[in-house]
Parts: sequence; C-alpha cells; structure tokens
Amino acid sequence: MKYFQKEKECMPLEELKKLQGQRLAENFRHVYENVEYYRNRCKEAGVTPDDIKSLDDIAKIPFTCKDDLRQTYPYGLFAVPMKDVVRIQSSSGTTGKQIVVGYTKEDLELWDDCVARQLVAAGADENDTVQNAYGYGLFTGGFGVHGGATKLGATVIPISAGNTQRQIAFMHDLKATILCCTPSYAAYLGETLHDMGYGPDYLNLKAGIFGAEPWTEEMRHNIEDLLGIKAYDIYGLTEVMGPGVAFECAEQKGMHVNEDHFIIETINPETGEKLPDGEKGELVFTAITKKAFPLMRFRTKDIGVLNRTPCSCGRTFVRMSKPMGRTDDMLIIRGVNVFPSQIEGVLLQNNYPPNYQIIVGRENNTDTFEIKVEMTPEKFSDVVAENHKQEKALESALLSVLQIKAKVTLVAPKTIERSEGKAKRVIDTRKLHD
Repeated sequence: MKYFQKEKECMPLEELKKLQGQRLAENFRHVYENVEYYRNRCKEAGVTPDDIKSLDDIAKIPFTCKDDLRQTYPYGLFAVPMKDVVRIQSSSGTTGKQIVVGYTKEDLELWDDCVARQLVAAGADENDTVQNAYGYGLFTGGFGVHGGATKLGATVIPISAGNTQRQIAFMHDLKATILCCTPSYAAYLGETLHDMGYGPDYLNLKAGIFGAEPWTEEMRHNIEDLLGIKAYDIYGLTEVMGPGVAFECAEQKGMHVNEDHFIIETINPETGEKLPDGEKGELVFTAITKKAFPLMRFRTKDIGVLNRTPCSCGRTFVRMSKPMGRTDDMLIIRGVNVFPSQIEGVLLQNNYPPNYQIIVGRENNTDTFEIKVEMTPEKFSDVVAENHKQEKALESALLSVLQIKAKVTLVAPKTIERSEGKAKRVIDTRKLHD
C-alpha cells in the first residue's frame, strides 16, 4: 500500500482527534479576530475563542452558508490582508452571484498535498503522466489537480477541457497514464474513442480521477469499461478548498476526508442538529489549517453518510459516501423528492448511456415530468412500436425507484448535447410560472 504522507494519513485516531481540536481552536480564533462579519455572528451566538478548546466544542460554532458568502462578496470573509493572498479562484456562479475565494502560499501547499494523496491512492507516482482535462481558470479543478500532480513529481499535460478528438490524440501520443476530468466528460471521451474505431487498448491509461459532479456506481463501471481503467472519485468544493477535500483509496468504499485539514459533520438539513455517524444528512466542513479563506462549519448542501469503521487500506481518516444528491438539486415533483442520480442509476442498470435530460414543467397547476433518454445504436430502431415498447419498459423501471411516473422519450444516439465540463441535466421551467 502506498501513501503520499503515511504518518498523516494513517495517524492513530486519538492523536488525530487531539490535533483536530488544537487546530480548530487556533483557526477559530484566527477567524474571530480577523473577520468582522463572522465575529459579529459569533457574538450573536454568544461564542468566543475561549469557548473552543477541543473537537467536542465544534457544535457551539455558528454555521456558514452560501448566502453569507454572497453578502460579503468579494473579500468580506478573507482572514488575511490581500498582500498575503497569492491566488483567487471562483465558483461557476450558476445559482447566483459568483463566490470568490483566496489562498495564501501556504494554503496552496496544503492543497497540493491533499490532491497528491489522491493521486498516490489511485496508483500514481513520479513516473506517471497526468492528462488534466479539468477546466483551467477560475474553476478550482484544473489548478487543483495540476498542483497536486506537480507536487508528486508526475508529468502534467495541462490540456484543460474541450477539443475531444485532440484530447484522445494527445492521450495516445504522449502516453498519458492518468486522466483527470468530470465523470460526464470521461464518459464522452470513452464514447468518442469508440466512435473513432478504437478500443481502450489504444490508450496507456491505467486510472482516472473524476469529480466536480455527482455520479453513480453504474456510471463508474461504464467509464471503466469504455476506457479500460480504474475510476476514482475525488471530492471538493470551491468554498472549502477545491478538489482533494476527500479522496478514494483502492478499496473504493467511500472517500477519505483529509481530516488533518478539515473537520466533517453530518447534520439534519431542516433543523441543523448534528447527526451520528452512519445517518444520512447534509455534509458540513470546517477548515482548520487554511488561513486566507477558512470557513467555519460550512453547509455544503451535499447529502451523504460518514463511515468510521477501519478501512483495510490503513488510512484512519473517516470515509464519506459519494454525495447522494444535493438539498438544492433535489427536485420536488408532485410532492415526491427526486434526485437526478436515481434516474442515472436506473438508466445504466437498463443498459442505456448516462446521456439524458430531465424536463419539469407545470400545466393546469400540475407538475409535468419528462425524461429524454438517448438510445444506444444497438437499441435504436426505426420501428415506432419497438421504441414505444422500450419507453414503457423504462417508465416502469423508473416508477419502481422514484415512486412517481415519468414520461420517457427515447431519442436518437448523439442528439443530447454533450458537456465538456459539468453536465446540464435538468430543465425546470416551473419557476417561470411562479
């Protein structure tokens, strides 16, 4: 078993908890003393740095949420002078005003360490060539992976997203061994490889590290078959750091949270009450080593479960499940909670590609729910009756999982637009009529 920082990744639990408690106390004081907005929030809650002495005191600390980041845009939550900030990154801003975050030189070093841990866990070392097809720019994916791969000593191809046939040509010619991008783009690369008349043996890839959007186990297996690799999940979000907050080991039974840098909790999203490990809830992160932009108890809106049973890889860090959807991505259709990941799972189980679009509307005060699904060339038929039969079979399979009827419309292969970044799965027009 290989590790990037074995003494940290395999730290005895008691030692880890003690370290977390010390770092929590130090970083909470740092935020309290340097961020006026958050200090006022703490005063309202009756909390001072003297109240935070160990890990057990974390529940006393007020939450931070995305609205706080919007209200303090751009620099209101920065905890160091701007002369100490060496990098600005930003979220996509798809759900409102962009979120701006900053890093000190030391913050970037820690970020590099976190991503390097994932690369080593996926079997990479200084002899590997990493094709980094995450977007470079304000999005954290490109620079996050780049820094970790460079720290490891691997060769980086900073190709960024897009130009899919060129991606495949470079992968082949430069003998890339590790691919990093979003899972939906990895699937598209695999499809394109197949359409070009090549199989996985055309490439030298052995592993892929995919994140930045939810994906199912079925999609993992689909990508692994298309590209002939082992596919690893990496988790992160701009507000907390970027990719590398949590990572999969070879066991692939959850992602290890880098607990020497982040404290993770699950809470009831309705009440904010802390939940015991093993119960599904909203994931909350506290940064305990970052200095420029260290959020305290940040509510991610991602839904997941924590597992503290020992992992056979030897790492002692807690494992979090793949996010099971987001509290803000969840669709409520005719009173039923629907997550896109549930639909994706059903499609893959029934041998359909994960290329689909969910269209929700409202007619006569009733929600309409349609799912457009691409057929594979093998399933595609000019016979209307045959397509209708396949649609009804898929509607039945979806009903048993979702507990709500959806109209399925099968469309020809390659007719749903592909994304080179995060896939756009949902079109919800109901907001237009509110």
